[in-house]
Amino acid sequence: MLYELRTYNAAPGKIDALNARFRDHTCSLFAKHGIGVAGFWINRADPNQLIYICTFEDAAQMERAWASFRDDPDWQKARAESERDGSLVASIESVVMDPTDYSTAT
Repeated sequence: MLYELRTYNAAPGKIDALNARFRDHTCSLFAKHGIGVAGFWINRADPNQLIYICTFEDAAQMERAWASFRDDPDWQKARAESERDGSLVASIESVVMDPTDYSTAT
């Protein structure tokens, strides 16, 4: 199992729209493409920052899942419609993590 910590810095004034896109479209598309999600959080120190952790069987499955997600016409449509008035995301940071031998995560 491997984990991906993703941090989205919302464009100014766009955090509500970003949360709506995840709630209404992205989460179901993640499930469709085999992208597991451990949870979503808003950073208390920066409420314009959405943080979530994805779970994957291994690196190959992660690559396949992200590729199929990006190529999905439903994702492309949801993204285009949600960004009619500009991008929702200013930047994204991704950190891929392997659990240690003493981690409770498997």
